[in-house]
Amino acid sequence: MSSRLFRPLAVAALAAGLALTGCASAAPAPAEQPAAASTVTVEDNHGSIEVPVAPERVVALDNTTFQTLSDWGVTLVAAPKPLMYDLWPSLSGDDEVLDVGLHREPDIEAVVASEPDLIVGGYRFREIYDQLTEIQPATIETSPRDGEDHTAELKRQTAILGQVFAKQDEAAQLSADLDDAISDAREAYDPSQTVMGLITSGGKIAYAAPGEGRGVGTLFPTLGLTPALERSAEDASHGDDISVEAIAAANPEWLFVLDRDAMFGEDGYVAAKELVENAEALKNVPAVQKGQIVYLDAGFYLDEGIQAYTKLYRSAAEAFAS
Repeated sequence: MSSRLFRPLAVAALAAGLALTGCASAAPAPAEQPAAASTVTVEDNHGSIEVPVAPERVVALDNTTFQTLSDWGVTLVAAPKPLMYDLWPSLSGDDEVLDVGLHREPDIEAVVASEPDLIVGGYRFREIYDQLTEIQPATIETSPRDGEDHTAELKRQTAILGQVFAKQDEAAQLSADLDDAISDAREAYDPSQTVMGLITSGGKIAYAAPGEGRGVGTLFPTLGLTPALERSAEDASHGDDISVEAIAAANPEWLFVLDRDAMFGEDGYVAAKELVENAEALKNVPAVQKGQIVYLDAGFYLDEGIQAYTKLYRSAAEAFAS
């Protein structure tokens, strides 16, 4: 008999024996503690859903949740390992964690074989939501939704995860840290100084539209930045074509740059810093002349969670204040 079953039975037998002998000196039985809730109802991207609290067998596919799950000590039974690199070894490093692969060709059989109690889907894997719910109805998607305030969406996601993994206090602290970083950056910024967002990949510089361009685009509405150039995004994820001459003509005082290739280091890789600062056409741009360039962390493109944005806003605050 396992110890998990044995101990309650032994205690019950002892209590029964004491009751039969009428032992007056026996201590009163402790009051029963209410059992912790085994499920919780949350509002994810698809509406109201009941899921287990602190589930034991978790599949996580949404990279915007990885840092939070890692920090909270959550273990996974399956994950998209090629998307993780070495950023979250506690989530992906164990050989027992099955590999779901990349979103372009996900290994659905790996999800099935992992027998999950909960699936955290969404973001890059949102196209297979229906397949995931067939495997496990307790599938949630919490990634920031298009058209919604990005800061509010990051905090909403974190609050949902806090409910599911019984980490409400930790979730509240993450949201408070984000608010503090944003407040500091807004206070330090001089709106008379113009800002441009850039995305580099494949040895090219692309334009990140204010409010739309991946990663750096959120800075503009969140911090109230003054754009050096205002154009709508055609490709928010990869950035839009722009010449270095057009960047120079916009004459930005500040540049925020996301290097999409920084973690990959493939043959022929050219770092964002080299592309921007060695471009002859940009040498007289105020941002380059004054060194007012903020490069996002190398892992930002693979992260994009609340911690990554908190660090970005802190970097902005420090740069604007210097």
